Amino acid sequence: MNEIVSDPGNDNKGEHPVTIITGRVWRRKGGAPEGVHVMLVAPDDDSAVRRALESLSAEGYAEAELDQIGEMEGAPDEEPHLSAWQGALEGEVSVITFDVPA
Repeated sequence: MNEIVSDPGNDNKGEHPVTIITGRVWRRKGGAPEGVHVMLVAPDDDSAVRRALESLSAEGYAEAELDQIGEMEGAPDEEPHLSAWQGALEGEVSVITFDVPA
């Protein structure tokens, strides 16, 4: 399952590279985890993590476990990451979820 959710609004468009945060999310405590990739533009890692967690909470995720954060080195080759990357450049917080192996 792939899902892209966008949250508009970032005053720093174009000034910083796209940040990607990877991890797992849960719709309800004790439920099945989903993998997550969050793409956004932020001035620093702390701001990126805070915006990612706020967006995940606003989309109804009860828990999040974030594993890695880094800067993207250009556009991804495939969807849904390409659309998420473009959304991040436009000031959105783009969330991609996917099934994780049990």
